[in-house]
Parts: sequence; C-alpha cells; structure tokens
Amino acid sequence: MYFDGYEYHQGRSFEQTYRCYPASFIDKQQIENGDKIIMPPSALDRLASLHIDYPMLFELRNAATERVSHCGVLEFVAEEGVVYLPYWMMENLLLQEGDTMQVKNATLPKGTYVKLQPHTKDFLDISNPKAILETTLRNFSCLTIGDSIMVAYNNKKFYIDIVEAKPSHAVSIIETDCEVDFAPPLDYKEPEKPVKSVPSSKAPLKAEEAPEETEPKFNPFSGAGKRLDGKPIKNPPPPVSSSSRSKDKRPAVENDNGKPTAGTTSSQSAKRQNQGKLVFGSNVNRPKDTQQEAAKESKSEDPAKKEEPTFQAFTGKKYSLRG
Repeated sequence: MYFDGYEYHQGRSFEQTYRCYPASFIDKQQIENGDKIIMPPSALDRLASLHIDYPMLFELRNAATERVSHCGVLEFVAEEGVVYLPYWMMENLLLQEGDTMQVKNATLPKGTYVKLQPHTKDFLDISNPKAILETTLRNFSCLTIGDSIMVAYNNKKFYIDIVEAKPSHAVSIIETDCEVDFAPPLDYKEPEKPVKSVPSSKAPLKAEEAPEETEPKFNPFSGAGKRLDGKPIKNPPPPVSSSSRSKDKRPAVENDNGKPTAGTTSSQSAKRQNQGKLVFGSNVNRPKDTQQEAAKESKSEDPAKKEEPTFQAFTGKKYSLRG
C-alpha cells in the first residue's frame, strides 16, 4: 500500500515510539553530517524478523506538532527505548531533549529532481558549492520537502531548505541519478535598477546663460557722430560691435625709436575714413573745442605759407666786368 509516494507493508511494518536525544549525548558526532539515526538493538531484531527491504528508511513523526521527516539508520547501539538523531533533525521536528516521537519503516521512491535553497548567500561564495554539496549528500539517505539540512564546511554550518522534490514529497537519494537545482538564497536581494536622471550640468548652464543676456555689453566708440560745422548727420554710420572692432585692432609696430610706423597709422586712418564720411585723421576722438582750435591754427598757418617767397634761380643783380 502506498501513501503519498512511499509504501507501507501491511502485517509486517515496523512502528515504535522512542525518546529522542541529540548526538551530543553519545560519542557519535559523525551523525551530525547526515540524516542517519542510532536505534536500540531490539529494533534490529524486529526489523530482521519482518524481512524489511534494504536500505532501511524510516518516517519520523512528532505527534504533538504533526511534523514529519524521513531518515536512515547508522547503527543499533542505543539504549532501549532511546534513539539518537542529529540536532538539525530535532529542530525540523520541533523536538526537545527527552520528547517522544514515532518511528515507522517506509519505502521511498528514488529521486529524480531536487531543488535546494540556501539560507544565506555565503554558501554560494564557496569556490565549488556543488562539489561540497555532492560530498555531503553522500551521508544522506533521503530528502523531504520542508526540511532544512545542514552542510558543514570550513568550520561553518550552512542550512539549506528542500524546496521541491520529484517524483514525491520524500525521495531516496541512494544509488540514483538526481538532478539538483538551486533557488536564490533567502537573504538575496535583487540589485536596484538605476533611475535615469537629467544631468545636473544642464540646469546650471541655463541659469548662467540668463544673466549673460541681460548684462549690458561694453561697446567703445558707440556715441553719436557730430560734424565740425554743427550740421546734423543725414546717414549716421552703424554702430561697430566690440567683436568686429577687436578684430580690426592690431598692435602698432614700433620702430627702433619706440614710435609707431607710418604703415600702421595710415592703415588705421584709412579704416576710420571708410567707417564715416566726416572723419579727419585722428580728430574724431578729440573734444569739440580742441577740434575748433586745430582748425583755426590750420587756417592761420595757410596765409603764412602764402607770404613766404618762393625760391627762384638766377634772380640776383647783374654786374658787368667793365664796371
């Protein structure tokens, strides 16, 4: 007869109640690294008379909490009425020292698939966790969904949950090819996706551009032009931007005496004459009074130049050699 994947043999089944104690009560610490228990010699006699199939597998049940697990047997050297089992198995069954539990023989199908879930991601940090797990599971006889097995490695204890098993909720892993899969650890957290944000450099650029537009720019020689005779200018020249004027500005080439050469002054005066109609040399930048005085001096110098006698050759008196 099969119940939920495992078989009970009617008329020749083994079922007994024992008090349970952890492996620390007996000098058998090796059972902590597997799922095998230590039973009394009377249990071996009973099992032998019933011709129980090997390997011997048992169902452990805590009647108080209705927790069920499965295990194998290592030895039959315990005291009568007592069984010793790994402490992690007692934790799965919610048993305390000296509590009673039912032990019943069972036949489990061979497992084909098992899914495991470590409690912490430290187990995955081991160089080869599958190899460590394969070595540890050699000490196990069966696996039950809901149990948390203990894997000892490098002086550390790693707990792993049995999440899924096929073809039954409890399977035998003795001499079978079983596929093992891992679920993400219980403390695993998915990395947060980075939120795309607008670069902060763009906002300051806009803030900096606004003051530049409102700030007044310095434009030299942007005043209105005036004629020397006081008449209004019909077509005032367009204002020259500072950028264009900066391009026109060239450093004057000085000669050995430290004075600008004639080429530079003539080029500058030519540019000034092209920009406006009434530009006379460098008098544009002078005040009106100085410009008028310069005009008067030029007028007063003209008559003086006219009064000077011109040089004429052979215009002296004549003298005769005769007397």
